[in-house]
Amino acid sequence: MNWKSYIKSYQSYLKIERGLSSNTVVNYTFDIEKLYEFLKQNQIEVSPIDISEETLQQFIYTVSKDLNARSQSRIISGLKSFFNYLIFEDFRNDNPLILIESPKIGRKLPDFLSLEDVDNLIAAISLETIEGERNRAMLETLYACGLRVSELVELKISDLYFDEGFIKVTGKGNKERFVPIEKHTMKIINLYKNHNRNFLSIQKGHEDTLFLNRRGKKLTRAMIFTIIKELAIKISLNKTISPHTFRHSFASHLLENGADLRAIQTMLGHESITTTEIYLHLDKSKLSQIINNFHPRK
Repeated sequence: MNWKSYIKSYQSYLKIERGLSSNTVVNYTFDIEKLYEFLKQNQIEVSPIDISEETLQQFIYTVSKDLNARSQSRIISGLKSFFNYLIFEDFRNDNPLILIESPKIGRKLPDFLSLEDVDNLIAAISLETIEGERNRAMLETLYACGLRVSELVELKISDLYFDEGFIKVTGKGNKERFVPIEKHTMKIINLYKNHNRNFLSIQKGHEDTLFLNRRGKKLTRAMIFTIIKELAIKISLNKTISPHTFRHSFASHLLENGADLRAIQTMLGHESITTTEIYLHLDKSKLSQIINNFHPRK
């Protein structure tokens, strides 16, 4: 097989075995095709089975000279995935990139909201519109429970355990968790659920869905993004925000007010505590305060 045949075989694997979308497959194979073009331009006749670490290092150095660390890391990661596939299919016995390290890129924290920002965004919602009570209930729930936008749009009426003070959330991998909800947010949800929502003509299959569009169907994630963007513009909030910003702010505010990191991890639905840590934002004054209050030799 030649390079194109191996790449086509890899694309089929990504679609069929991994279930990836066409766009994702294109992104996965973009740099492999660039490698193939690099070999042709430099008249290097070698197959994916025989290509060496040295040749790959030469390619990575050439194409990544003017790229930032994140783009360099993406190239190396994509190539490693391709050669791991070749090992999986018994075309190769080793991955020639195994000793090539990706540059450290760090993880940029998104903008987070102050409590005043959250209050101003929610206060900017007009309750005179048909969607007003719904939008207020959605933003209150996003912030008060730290939900992902996908979890918000999938929230069911049957997931509300208000008597116990919890909601049931279905997260990634259909894993369920119970998240505590405070009385103010329960009141706002009930106002929407028992009034505004009852005036909708609810479509079949959406009877149990909590947040509905004006046609009586489940809201899309894109619609939630649009609502939040428009509110940010309305109050002239000079920050790049999304539904996830409310989740990040939820975790940050809890930590700043003394919540245990493990408890926050449970509420966010993270398997690893290290995942929880990237959401949290503590300023230096807060860290100094912790040292001054709790260090044994203060």
